[in-house]
Amino acid sequence: MDRIRHVRLSSVVLPLDRPVSDAKVLTGRQRPMTAIVFLFAEIATEQDQHGIGFSYSKRAGGPAQYAHAKEVAAGLIGEDPSDIGKVYDTLLWAGASVGRSGVATQAIAAIDIALWDLKAKRADLPLAKLLGAHRDSVRAYNTSGGFLHAPIEEVKERASKSLADGIGGIKIKVGQPDTRVDLDRVRAVREHLGDDVPLMVDANQQWDRPTALRFGRVLEEFGLVWIEEPLDAYDAEGHAQLAAALDTPIATGEMLSSVTEHVRLIEARAADIIQPDAPRIGGITPFLRLATLADHNGLQLAPHFAMEIHLHLAAAYPREPWVEHFEWLNPLFDERLETLDGRMIVPDRPGLGFTTSEQCAAWTVDACEFGTR
Repeated sequence: MDRIRHVRLSSVVLPLDRPVSDAKVLTGRQRPMTAIVFLFAEIATEQDQHGIGFSYSKRAGGPAQYAHAKEVAAGLIGEDPSDIGKVYDTLLWAGASVGRSGVATQAIAAIDIALWDLKAKRADLPLAKLLGAHRDSVRAYNTSGGFLHAPIEEVKERASKSLADGIGGIKIKVGQPDTRVDLDRVRAVREHLGDDVPLMVDANQQWDRPTALRFGRVLEEFGLVWIEEPLDAYDAEGHAQLAAALDTPIATGEMLSSVTEHVRLIEARAADIIQPDAPRIGGITPFLRLATLADHNGLQLAPHFAMEIHLHLAAAYPREPWVEHFEWLNPLFDERLETLDGRMIVPDRPGLGFTTSEQCAAWTVDACEFGTR
């Protein structure tokens, strides 16, 4: 039996090449995003097995995740790393007074993901294979080229490059105060891509119910794969009304921070496509619980962000899923994911298949350790 002997936590600030804006910025609710803060967890065992995982925060919350993880991580020392469910509950109860969602579980997520990475490495298998893969590649769509700070000609140019790089679909941002501007952008991209390229739009929660219904009907002509987050993330009833009224599928869930919150979406029939984010809902352990519920209810799956993690989880989902392509995290790792013929290839490297780079170390702003090296 192996035991955890050492844990290292680090806070890493990844600067973005340029400020990024979606509809939340244009409606005045947020400022442009200039960096992403990551919480990395590195776990080592007595038998010298290693695992890495990460969580993240955009704009605010990164230091809080790191602080919470520091408070509970000592409880890992001496535990059997194979007992991931037991370890998860131990960490959850250690911070139970601040709840079972949000920062508390996002801090645990980095540790949980590291344990799954370690478990797959011990088995000498990619994580997808350890979980039981249904496929060796997953349909991929690009989001990073479609933000609202970019002029439409740049959006079209980056869409073309994504397709040339082997990515299968394109998502662009909408949700601006003037829906006519959104309509012009969607029409321009659809005409540029042609009718056969999968196209999605994402309103980032910025419509009210009447606007979402009216504009959703207008968007029917473009044959979209889905309309994402048309309403507030917690408006399950409103999303359910849209899903019933529109032919275009509704996708949502990325902003929710627990399985329980997703259950409300599922019970309300508020989405055709569910978009959980493993770091946001507490790690791979709760993600797998949610995936079982989603499949049981006949939902499609398109995990949000963090393709380095979600590629493996999507490959293990019974129904044909999508995975979101962002190149933003590339500087953090030495390895790259491959896209070919519209799909992202599951790497054959054990675990998640990633090692942190020297640049990741250079962007580390704080770190702490527990146990013995």
